[in-house]
Amino acid sequence: MPSEGSTYGDIHRYEPPRESTAAAISIVLLTLVEVILVGLFTYGLISGWGYPKQFAALGNMFLGGVLAAIFLNLSFILLLYRKEFLPDVMIVKKRRRKWEDLYIREDDVDGETITDGVGDTLKRAIYPYYKR
Repeated sequence: MPSEGSTYGDIHRYEPPRESTAAAISIVLLTLVEVILVGLFTYGLISGWGYPKQFAALGNMFLGGVLAAIFLNLSFILLLYRKEFLPDVMIVKKRRRKWEDLYIREDDVDGETITDGVGDTLKRAIYPYYKR
Protein backbone atom coordinates (compact mmCIF):
# COMPACT_ATOMS: atom_id res chain seq x y z
CA MET A 1 0.00 0.00 0.00
CA PRO A 2 1.26 3.50 -0.73
CA SER A 3 2.01 5.69 2.23
CA GLU A 4 -0.52 8.26 3.39
CA GLY A 5 1.43 11.22 1.96
CA SER A 6 1.63 9.77 -1.54
CA THR A 7 -0.09 11.63 -4.31
CA TYR A 8 -0.82 10.70 -7.89
CA GLY A 9 2.36 10.27 -9.92
CA ASP A 10 4.75 9.98 -6.96
CA ILE A 11 7.37 7.25 -7.11
CA HIS A 12 6.51 4.80 -4.32
CA ARG A 13 9.46 2.43 -4.77
CA TYR A 14 12.64 2.78 -6.85
CA GLU A 15 15.29 0.09 -6.97
CA PRO A 16 18.25 0.78 -9.26
CA PRO A 17 19.27 -1.94 -11.73
CA ARG A 18 21.98 -4.44 -10.83
CA GLU A 19 23.96 -4.00 -14.08
CA SER A 20 25.94 -7.20 -13.69
CA THR A 21 28.89 -7.93 -15.94
CA ALA A 22 27.81 -11.54 -16.50
CA ALA A 23 24.47 -10.35 -17.85
CA ALA A 24 26.19 -7.90 -20.20
CA ILE A 25 28.51 -10.60 -21.53
CA SER A 26 25.63 -13.04 -22.00
CA ILE A 27 23.59 -10.38 -23.85
CA VAL A 28 26.52 -9.78 -26.20
CA LEU A 29 26.94 -13.52 -26.84
CA LEU A 30 23.20 -14.00 -27.39
CA THR A 31 23.26 -11.07 -29.81
CA LEU A 32 26.03 -12.73 -31.81
CA VAL A 33 23.99 -15.96 -31.94
CA GLU A 34 21.00 -13.87 -33.05
CA VAL A 35 22.97 -12.33 -35.92
CA ILE A 36 24.12 -15.81 -37.03
CA LEU A 37 20.57 -17.18 -36.92
CA VAL A 38 19.16 -14.23 -38.86
CA GLY A 39 21.91 -14.68 -41.46
CA LEU A 40 21.15 -18.38 -41.75
CA PHE A 41 17.42 -17.71 -42.13
CA THR A 42 18.02 -15.03 -44.75
CA TYR A 43 20.41 -17.27 -46.67
CA GLY A 44 17.85 -20.09 -46.54
CA LEU A 45 15.14 -17.84 -47.95
CA ILE A 46 17.38 -16.53 -50.73
CA SER A 47 18.70 -20.02 -51.61
CA GLY A 48 15.18 -21.42 -51.83
CA TRP A 49 15.38 -24.05 -49.09
CA GLY A 50 11.60 -23.95 -48.76
CA TYR A 51 10.74 -24.30 -52.47
CA PRO A 52 9.09 -27.53 -53.62
CA LYS A 53 12.04 -29.71 -54.48
CA GLN A 54 13.03 -33.12 -53.28
CA PHE A 55 13.18 -32.15 -49.58
CA ALA A 56 10.71 -29.24 -49.55
CA ALA A 57 9.03 -30.26 -46.31
CA LEU A 58 12.37 -30.64 -44.58
CA GLY A 59 13.48 -27.22 -45.82
CA ASN A 60 10.29 -25.58 -44.61
CA MET A 61 10.60 -27.24 -41.21
CA PHE A 62 14.24 -26.20 -40.94
CA LEU A 63 13.43 -22.58 -41.81
CA GLY A 64 10.55 -22.62 -39.32
CA GLY A 65 12.86 -24.00 -36.63
CA VAL A 66 15.45 -21.31 -37.34
CA LEU A 67 12.75 -18.64 -37.14
CA ALA A 68 11.54 -20.07 -33.83
CA ALA A 69 15.13 -20.05 -32.53
CA ILE A 70 15.47 -16.40 -33.61
CA PHE A 71 12.43 -15.35 -31.58
CA LEU A 72 13.38 -17.47 -28.55
CA ASN A 73 16.87 -16.00 -28.56
CA LEU A 74 15.45 -12.49 -28.86
CA SER A 75 13.10 -13.15 -25.95
CA PHE A 76 16.02 -14.21 -23.75
CA ILE A 77 17.96 -11.09 -24.71
CA LEU A 78 14.99 -8.87 -23.80
CA LEU A 79 14.36 -10.79 -20.58
CA LEU A 80 17.96 -10.35 -19.43
CA TYR A 81 17.97 -6.68 -20.37
CA ARG A 82 14.72 -5.99 -18.54
CA LYS A 83 15.80 -7.85 -15.40
CA GLU A 84 19.36 -6.60 -15.13
CA PHE A 85 19.45 -3.14 -16.71
CA LEU A 86 16.05 -1.49 -16.14
CA PRO A 87 15.15 -0.03 -12.73
CA ASP A 88 12.25 -1.40 -10.72
CA VAL A 89 9.87 1.55 -10.31
CA MET A 90 6.43 1.61 -8.69
CA ILE A 91 4.38 4.75 -9.34
CA VAL A 92 1.37 5.70 -7.25
CA LYS A 93 -1.83 5.62 -9.28
CA LYS A 94 -5.19 7.08 -8.36
CA ARG A 95 -7.88 4.47 -8.02
CA ARG A 96 -11.28 5.52 -9.15
CA ARG A 97 -14.37 4.24 -7.44
CA LYS A 98 -16.85 2.25 -9.47
CA TRP A 99 -19.54 4.90 -9.38
CA GLU A 100 -17.16 7.37 -11.02
CA ASP A 101 -16.97 5.10 -14.06
CA LEU A 102 -20.76 5.11 -14.38
CA TYR A 103 -21.03 8.94 -14.33
CA ILE A 104 -23.03 8.92 -11.09
CA ARG A 105 -22.85 11.80 -8.64
CA GLU A 106 -21.35 11.06 -5.24
CA ASP A 107 -24.62 11.60 -3.36
CA ASP A 108 -26.39 9.11 -5.67
CA VAL A 109 -23.95 6.27 -5.02
CA ASP A 110 -26.37 4.32 -2.83
CA GLY A 111 -29.23 4.65 -5.32
CA GLU A 112 -32.85 5.31 -4.44
CA THR A 113 -35.00 3.58 -1.86
CA ILE A 114 -38.57 2.53 -2.47
CA THR A 115 -39.90 5.43 -0.39
CA ASP A 116 -38.04 8.19 -2.23
CA GLY A 117 -40.54 10.56 -3.82
CA VAL A 118 -43.62 8.90 -2.30
CA GLY A 119 -44.74 12.18 -0.70
CA ASP A 120 -44.57 14.07 -3.99
CA THR A 121 -46.43 11.28 -5.78
CA LEU A 122 -49.23 11.33 -3.20
CA LYS A 123 -49.48 15.13 -3.28
CA ARG A 124 -49.61 15.08 -7.08
CA ALA A 125 -52.32 12.40 -7.01
CA ILE A 126 -54.44 14.48 -4.62
CA TYR A 127 -53.72 17.90 -6.11
CA PRO A 128 -52.63 17.65 -9.80
CA TYR A 129 -51.34 21.27 -9.96
CA TYR A 130 -48.87 20.74 -7.12
CA LYS A 131 -45.42 22.17 -7.92
CA ARG A 132 -42.24 20.59 -6.70
